[in-house]
Amino acid sequence: MPAKFDKMGISFQYPENWTLDEEDALQGRDSVTVYTPGGGFWSVAVHPSTTDPDQLAEAAVDAMRQEYDSLEVEGAHEAIGGYELRGYDLNFYCLDLVNTARVRCVRVGGGVYSVFCQAEDREFDQIALVFQAMTTSLLGGLCGP
Repeated sequence: MPAKFDKMGISFQYPENWTLDEEDALQGRDSVTVYTPGGGFWSVAVHPSTTDPDQLAEAAVDAMRQEYDSLEVEGAHEAIGGYELRGYDLNFYCLDLVNTARVRCVRVGGGVYSVFCQAEDREFDQIALVFQAMTTSLLGGLCGP
């Protein structure tokens, strides 16, 4: 049975054997992260409605470029639950392993949501559908598109 997070206007389901980290929320930020047993993670943050989702996604890519010289970036659009999410697919080397990350942003009701997930490629291939299910769960709990 999946676990459920439901605080700060953020609600989603996640695998019960994954680790929930609310440290950012405890520090006053509207974000939460869930870690996989293999070291990957899925994170969601809520931003003011005045935030431009495209600029938010670009800022995430810029931050990644500062960390990883080998960063490869490809624009991405994804439709989930009637919402159009925009962002980027990222690939990079970390500790001699290829990693995949996805950043997706969407404006919903009174806020803008950013979802960021990342894992080493072998793990990412195994859990990509779980990341997508978590995002679907998140969007299903929000006000209509």
